[in-house]
Amino acid sequence: MKRMILAGILSIAAGFSPLAAQQPPAKKDAPAAPKGPTPKSQAEVTALQAMFGAQQTGPDAVITAAEDLLAKFKDTEFKEVALIFEATAYQQKRDSVKAQIFAERVLEINPKNVQATLMIGELIAQGVRENDLDKEEKLAKAEKLLNDTIANTKTMEKPNPQIPDAQWEDQRKYLIAEAQNDLGLCSLARRKFDVAASQFKAAADMDPQPAYQVREASALQSVGKNDEALAIVDKLLADPQLHPQIKAVATQVKNAATAAKGK
Repeated sequence: MKRMILAGILSIAAGFSPLAAQQPPAKKDAPAAPKGPTPKSQAEVTALQAMFGAQQTGPDAVITAAEDLLAKFKDTEFKEVALIFEATAYQQKRDSVKAQIFAERVLEINPKNVQATLMIGELIAQGVRENDLDKEEKLAKAEKLLNDTIANTKTMEKPNPQIPDAQWEDQRKYLIAEAQNDLGLCSLARRKFDVAASQFKAAADMDPQPAYQVREASALQSVGKNDEALAIVDKLLADPQLHPQIKAVATQVKNAATAAKGK
């Protein structure tokens, strides 16, 4: 990822703007606002504003502000939001253990929270190791969560009318693409390269990120589909702005595919 910052999107999806409480009351004949979490006091609004604003400072500031909100307002309706903010912040800090802990707490509140299911599935897929005794158990859990993410994202309605339809559809598409990419990582861990290639392709078809494409090419090369792999990496390498890490992987795939074709 990440085309979207999950915590930032969630602040919209929650149906709350930190400035909302400062607006004048709606007229009696005005359309009803979308139902969602509601702050119970100006002090809670201030705490929420601090949490949303902390995203501009960094993950440590987000964690502090979220913990402050949860400590001061134990009955807040924004507990799910605060916890996903914390999980995302820990993921940004590369603390996968705490990120997963907080994402699991989100699922205790809302089992269909797609940010949390995606995050946990991704963390497991990225962290599983070849010799883990519980490798299959971890991968099965990750795949379930990632498939849940896809299913729930497909049926998820736009949570706030302020979000333009096109933007909302793009965000759903990016979520599904990332879940497909993470399913590909699970298949790689099982050395099912053909399955992984199809999953990375599904991700790249929805969101043509170079990272998804180079993984597809690598998986294709692993099953001997060298011409298909070369077609992908040659296109990637033609981009002068290609990220150096992706360029390095694409070059490795190109060299391996070229050598295999020359045998």
